[in-house]
Amino acid sequence: MDHYELENGNVLSLDFTKLAKVAACEEDLIPAVAQDADTGEVLIVGYANELALETTLEQGMATFWSSSRNELWIKGKTSGDYLEIVEVRVNCEQNSVLYRVRPKGQGACHVKDEQGVARRGCYYRVIGEGGKLTIKPS
Repeated sequence: MDHYELENGNVLSLDFTKLAKVAACEEDLIPAVAQDADTGEVLIVGYANELALETTLEQGMATFWSSSRNELWIKGKTSGDYLEIVEVRVNCEQNSVLYRVRPKGQGACHVKDEQGVARRGCYYRVIGEGGKLTIKPS
């Protein structure tokens, strides 16, 4: 399946090897979830190392560690679709963080809709009967 079909198609093709790929990037990482502070919508699930968390707290913008590119990723630095930090929470076991954010731009996802606008968040498709994916209404 090509990249376009993976991101825009209606066929379910989950990557159950993702955590193995994250482990192979040789960074110590924790899950970092970006949630819209006003609506509660989950926008992105990524990973953070110490540098990403420090940068998030210092810059006030959601920052992750890209496990695929093996580099710091300040969300919106190239697209302009920043996620402004309202607060950062930590879970009870201190092995994940929640970035409560306010989106500053067109959308939080790198995938664009039919009009070329960034999708609001990365969770824009619903799994239906037989594993068929449908785009949820905005």
